[in-house]
Amino acid sequence: MTDTIFVTGLSIHARHGVMEHETEVGQRFVIDLELYTDLSEPSRSDRLADTVSYADVVATTTAAFKNTNYKLLERAAGAVADAILSHFPRIRAVKITVHKPHAPIAAIFDDVGVMLTRSRHP
Repeated sequence: MTDTIFVTGLSIHARHGVMEHETEVGQRFVIDLELYTDLSEPSRSDRLADTVSYADVVATTTAAFKNTNYKLLERAAGAVADAILSHFPRIRAVKITVHKPHAPIAAIFDDVGVMLTRSRHP
């Protein structure tokens, strides 16, 4: 059985991109997370120690996303996945969506971004 903890709409200002103004000024990115884990124990115990702290996940995500400026969203999302899996042993897999709603693309669009899923190797 796999249960899910999720965080949606985490807004972070960062300096990712291939264009010079993206790395100088930065822009808003929005991150959605799905964390796959077994929640059977905390669903019975009602103890934070038996689950994953949402606040700690948000702090880890924010640090991993902002600490380095990446050219590609794929790499920035990968850094978040790596950080989550290394800091939270209870999490078996993570699905990350990074939205870049103001990407410098000569078109009218609602959103653009990447979605990746990473899991622990058994």
